[in-house]
Amino acid sequence: MDKVTRLASENGIVIFSKSSCCMCYAVKILFSELRVSPTVHEIDQDPEGMEMGNALMMLGCNAPVPAVFIGGTLVGSTNEVMSLHLKGSLIPLLKPYAALA
Repeated sequence: MDKVTRLASENGIVIFSKSSCCMCYAVKILFSELRVSPTVHEIDQDPEGMEMGNALMMLGCNAPVPAVFIGGTLVGSTNEVMSLHLKGSLIPLLKPYAALA
């Protein structure tokens, strides 16, 4: 749990992902199209990945990945991120981290 919370708070936008997960890929592409560069932690490539996945579930994720944190706060998984985006609420959260257009 400590590793997840530390990593989530070290950068503005953090995605915990698995390299073979299509939903993780979709979230990463969305952020790319919105011109933000999240820090991505591929938990399937981390020796502590299983523990990290369990910690993410304990923090409230429905599935361990993707888990998106913005400003150190858990936003959620694909459904929550896409819902925020469709409501127009995601871009204001990302604005401090977006590339200058």
